Amino acid sequence: MMNDRKPTIREVLLAEDSALPKAHRIIASDFAKAEVVSQVEWRDSLLERQARLWTDLRWHLVVAETGSRVLGVASGWYLGNLNAGVIGYLAVTRSARGLGLGPRLRGRLVSLFQRDARRVLRRPLQGVIGEIARDNPWLATLNKRNNVVALDFPYLQPSLWHSESPVPLVMYYESLDRVRRGLPAQRVRQALYTIWRRIYRIRRPLADAAFRQMLDALADRTFVGRVRTSGSGGGSGRRAAG
Repeated sequence: MMNDRKPTIREVLLAEDSALPKAHRIIASDFAKAEVVSQVEWRDSLLERQARLWTDLRWHLVVAETGSRVLGVASGWYLGNLNAGVIGYLAVTRSARGLGLGPRLRGRLVSLFQRDARRVLRRPLQGVIGEIARDNPWLATLNKRNNVVALDFPYLQPSLWHSESPVPLVMYYESLDRVRRGLPAQRVRQALYTIWRRIYRIRRPLADAAFRQMLDALADRTFVGRVRTSGSGGGSGRRAAG
């Protein structure tokens, strides 16, 4: 039975925080193996923060909890070279769904991106990038928002395990500075390289067939508009790096 207390939202700041393995178990149970980063990767990111090694790449882990019980998790990165946040994971335990934790977790994560933008660049956050499965009903809902563009090109998320294939998803861009119909293709290419090289830590993106496939799809384009979707619905976006 759910605790009667309203869940609190907080950021995990230390590698030894007991909420970290609990949050990781939620992700591991909710996402395919190819999409799940190792818990060691999370710990290393927090250790880098504790050592004050962060520059314009900043990773955040946010949890919803009652007492010692973790009910939901959101993670993501701020990328100073793009002045954008990237949603990594967003998940809520089955027993806590319907409590509005997903929007609260995402909202706290975006507020951290906004703080990063002010500290790193001394200007407002420009946008938020996310990845979502094409068959997720939330995609149609996203695409109806004036400030969100689900980008019309074949995006592939690199597998986090060598034995798995890249994951076909839709990349979306939530603009926080103005309404957009799409993005310049060059900005999309830069975002792809930054995400693959700096977030997924792919050593040589240009040597990867899936990465070259995306670049080939963008080669003759100057602008990437909105992907066509059908239907509408609610739900929660899934990472697919949100």
